[in-house]
Amino acid sequence: MRLDKFLKVSRLIKRRTVAKGVAAAGRVEVNGRPAKPGTDVEVGDEITIDYGTRRLRVRVLGVPATARAEEATSLYEVLEETASPEGPEV
Repeated sequence: MRLDKFLKVSRLIKRRTVAKGVAAAGRVEVNGRPAKPGTDVEVGDEITIDYGTRRLRVRVLGVPATARAEEATSLYEVLEETASPEGPEV
């Protein structure tokens, strides 16, 4: 499954066009490498998303074509979630 579609189906990012833009901007990594929107995502892959104010690292547990909102969180496991510091240090 494409990365942008997985991010939308899993509801890690609300809209596919937003997911596509985030990946194209270089703010998403799959298995430690920068990923484009069309990168294939498979079970077991680790995805790191930089939201700007926080960074989220998840492991893919499933890649169905569609999922209901209640099932979305079962598609991934949160490995790490860190908050970015507010502004630059002086």
